[in-house]
Amino acid sequence: MFAYYFQLGLRSLRRNPLLTALMVMAIGFGVAASMITYSVFRATANNPIPQKSDQLYAVQIANWKPQDLEGELRPALTYTDAMAFIRAHKARRQTALYPIAPSVIPADAHRLPITADSYAWYGDAFAMFDIPFLYGGAWSQAQDDAHASVAVIGRELNDKLFNGIDSVGKTINLDGHDYRITGVIDDWDPQPLYFDPVNTGGFGDPIDLFIPFTRAIDLQMPTAGNNNCNTDPGNGWDNWLRSECIWIEYWAELPTTADADAYKRYLTGYAAEQQRAGRFKWAPNVALRDVTDWLDFNKVVPPESKISLLVSLGFLLICLVNTIGLLLAKFMRRAPEIGVRRALGASRREVYMQFLIEAATVGLAGGVLGLVLTGLGMLSVGWVFDEQIARLATLDVSLVTLTVVVAVAATVMAAFYPTWRAAQVQPAWQLKSN
Repeated sequence: MFAYYFQLGLRSLRRNPLLTALMVMAIGFGVAASMITYSVFRATANNPIPQKSDQLYAVQIANWKPQDLEGELRPALTYTDAMAFIRAHKARRQTALYPIAPSVIPADAHRLPITADSYAWYGDAFAMFDIPFLYGGAWSQAQDDAHASVAVIGRELNDKLFNGIDSVGKTINLDGHDYRITGVIDDWDPQPLYFDPVNTGGFGDPIDLFIPFTRAIDLQMPTAGNNNCNTDPGNGWDNWLRSECIWIEYWAELPTTADADAYKRYLTGYAAEQQRAGRFKWAPNVALRDVTDWLDFNKVVPPESKISLLVSLGFLLICLVNTIGLLLAKFMRRAPEIGVRRALGASRREVYMQFLIEAATVGLAGGVLGLVLTGLGMLSVGWVFDEQIARLATLDVSLVTLTVVVAVAATVMAAFYPTWRAAQVQPAWQLKSN
């Protein structure tokens, strides 16, 4: 019977072409608006490392007086605090990190230097963040301790410099200093960029280059990101490192809740120790935030994506209300047909089945139109959102499926009232009137 009712539904699309076109357009435009904004919201609110997001924690500590914090802990640490945590090594894995901007000097003297998105961090970070390798691997803790001149590069940079071959053991020149390559990262582009939303806003291009944090400090590489100071640090690199300027992010891998609780107790004890030493003149104030909390704290999801999603859902609701009215008019015009069917023995259940399947065919047609409009709408996302966010909004298989499912399901739900009214038709009244 399903196939028969579906065939009747297809025929009914041609019976009232204007009414059908209005319903299909209402559903298509409503669903397309919702799916376009949902694709942006999905990309920005995505959990970038779901398998470990509850084990990775960003560390915060109040090294500024409360009135300078404006009610919130700052999202970065001083060099003093970051190094104290590194030396304590209370986490399973840990890293301090900051963005740098070295120039990559190609071996071919005729080629211009390359600017690569780069970070200085500890070798633990590669395993912490589940970074996949195409060739080789991360540098060791011994190389961190030795301030070694080693580097890990991304696949794209490897293609540019070495034509994609295994470059492990080869040398790369950064700002006139040679580094030995220990590994080449395979495709790795987590969005949002959870490990450094402070400097990236949460979105950016894949990272091409990593060097040891200790080596970057030795070479006095300044941060290519934010640097906030509540007092003048004075002149010179050493003064800056000893200052209360915050510019380093620190991550700890804590596999269990007990580990996280113990680490927070350590942070509180450390802050209390700094208070007793006279560095902090306020009560200990620390925080541990896992990946999802860290992204929320840094407000990575753009407010415009939330607003546009709510507006588009409201537009879809309006379209469905209009569809209810159009379906009601369409079904009630067929009251004589319903009366005859009921008189010949059709049950209300069969009337429900027929008209709901007919509504589903309208929803399917609206879903197809919605797919076309969603595809066109993806081309204009960049007019509203930042380019780095717009590129994440894609019409993939999951969104195609969701668009069709939402269109059909929404239309069927909208059809319940018109179908109920149609099923209440009294056969005797219709036979007498005709």
